[in-house]
This record gives sequence, C-alpha cells and structure tokens, in this order.
Amino acid sequence: MKRILLKLSGEALAGESGHGFDEATCVRVAKQVKAIADDGMQVAIVIGGGNFWRGRTSETIDRTKADQIGMLATVMNCIYVSEIFRFVGMATEIMTPFVCGSFSTLFSKDAALAALNSGKVVFFAGGTGHPYFSTDTATTLRAIEIEADAILLAKAVDGIYTGDPRVDKDAKRYDTVSIEEVVDKRLAAMDLSASIMCLENHMPMYVFALEEEDSIVHAVSGKFNGTYVTA
Repeated sequence: MKRILLKLSGEALAGESGHGFDEATCVRVAKQVKAIADDGMQVAIVIGGGNFWRGRTSETIDRTKADQIGMLATVMNCIYVSEIFRFVGMATEIMTPFVCGSFSTLFSKDAALAALNSGKVVFFAGGTGHPYFSTDTATTLRAIEIEADAILLAKAVDGIYTGDPRVDKDAKRYDTVSIEEVVDKRLAAMDLSASIMCLENHMPMYVFALEEEDSIVHAVSGKFNGTYVTA
C-alpha cells in the first residue's frame, strides 16, 4: 500500500473517559502515523465526532441541525489531533467541504492529492458537508476520491464480529470477511451506505482496535490483528 485513509473513532481518542481527548492516546497515534509516513506511506485521516456529540438520538433538535453540530465536532477533533501530529514532527493540512474561515482549506481532490504528494498528512473534517451522512460515509467517499489503496478503521473493538461482543459472549470475530458478506449480514463495520460504497468501488478495509500497541503500524506491515475486509 502506498496511500491509506485512516478512520479514527472519536470515542477511542477520548480514552477511558469517553469524552474530549486523552492526550497520551493522541500522541501514541501520531507517533505511529509518523512511523509509517517516514517509510513513504501517504496518510489521510477522518475522525468521528462521538467524543463530543451524538445528536442523532435527540428528540428535541432538528436532525439537520444535530448533524451540523456533529460536523463541527469533527472539525474540532481534526484541529486538535493535527496539532498533536505537528508536535511529533509532521506537516499537516485540514480540509473541509465547507468554508470554515482560516481553520481549514476547502476540499478538492486536486488539492488533497497535492498535499499528500508533498508529504503532508491530510485531515478530512466536516464529514460530507451534508446532513444524513455519517463520518463512515465521508471516510469511504474521500478514500475513493483520493484513490486510496485501503481504509484502516481504528475502533474501540478489535474487528468485526458475528454479533456485538459487548453484549453477546458467543460472538465470534472474523479474521477475513468479504464486503459482500458485510453488506448482506449488516455486520457492524461501517454504516450500510458506506459499506455499499466500498462494495461498488472495490475498496478493502482493515478493522482493528486502536488501543492495541502499534496497531496502526501493524495494519500496514503484515502483523495485522483484526478483521480484513476483502473487496
């Protein structure tokens, strides 16, 4: 692989508290990304907003407005994590699908590829810029647009299971599973629309636990411990 899109869970970056940021976790992620970037890997990143906002379950806020708040949560996450990446010695750029003042640059495929080719880690914040689309969908969309070789899903669980391992003690983890099976069985890798986009565009995924030591490095170096989703 020469170019990847890494999806980071906002909750995973929050550590045990589940809210805000755990700086030690963010630094650990940054050092792993630096290690693979120093070896020539081009890295783009999408971060979920769940450590700040999960407004979809709200019964008092309009769904469109709730999703807009979620988009801004991802912008905050990307600004913070981008600065952690700069702290460990990487050049970064934050792109959004909407104008966000001086906080970010406006996304275009050409600008994103130029930044990646220059050695920058590119953060795609703000989701797709539209309500009713999750950061999973944004992840798949951006991965396809930048012609990434694979999506890396760093989650709070260590792969894809036959059921929810937090509830079902008999749930079994897949070592390898096809994207067709993920879609047919509604397996909890990404939301359905994102999984269908991966299916239609032959985009493979690596799903693993962020908290495992050197999990990002292992995902690209043959020591992967998680679920590989074939395209």
